[in-house]
Amino acid sequence: MVRRRKSRFERFFSLNQHRKRWGARRHLVADPDLAAMRDRIVAAGEAVQTRGSDKSLDRHLANLRSEFSGQSELLLHHASLIVLIRREVRLAETLARFMALWTQEAGFLCRHLNLRWLISAADTFADHGSDPQARAIGMMASLLGNTVKIGESDRYIHGGESLAPMPDRIERLQTELIPLFEGTSVFTVGTDDTLRNMYWRLEPFFAAGPAGMILKAVYDRMQVNDTAFARLRALHHRDRTGWWDDGAGAP
Repeated sequence: MVRRRKSRFERFFSLNQHRKRWGARRHLVADPDLAAMRDRIVAAGEAVQTRGSDKSLDRHLANLRSEFSGQSELLLHHASLIVLIRREVRLAETLARFMALWTQEAGFLCRHLNLRWLISAADTFADHGSDPQARAIGMMASLLGNTVKIGESDRYIHGGESLAPMPDRIERLQTELIPLFEGTSVFTVGTDDTLRNMYWRLEPFFAAGPAGMILKAVYDRMQVNDTAFARLRALHHRDRTGWWDDGAGAP
């Protein structure tokens, strides 16, 4: 059962929530020079990816600095804004800076953020986008990214990453419908137009501002990383039903 999300009123009176914001004023950058940030490289030793979030804001942001070591300071600034937004630190002000950052630097962010942070950005648009379209597109990007993550996690848990395609099953799919569940059936490897048609439906959303650019970036990354999309792409041979954008994907 999914637990109810706490209301803003409940969060306001949560001691834990206030603890997560202690020291926040030190991390609010007034009118940062985004161009200068883009050119500066974070120097914090060996990069180490964070796992979870520390309740101490100071420690959490220090950990993020380590994670982004060797990368543009603008990417660290973006991640820090997301942390501040999630902890509701001067929410209106921090959100305005996040949206301004995406308005000004969307291309750079889409090229250089990894999937983890693209999905976090999508979640932020889903939660706080200025209009229903931006929120919906953010949710689409988050749903796509997290659904693939769950599928690949399940594959890892069951040891599926070591399995190779089975030619006899691929051959069988060319002439037979193989049921899955609830009326769905296995993708016809090599020729199926399902994903091509999905791409066509997504295309108008790709052009819808920064949230659309995030959706496109997430979609493209799925085609080049080790995902079901990429593995099926490697087995696809009907050009007119391809669902990927050649040359797009890798950051």
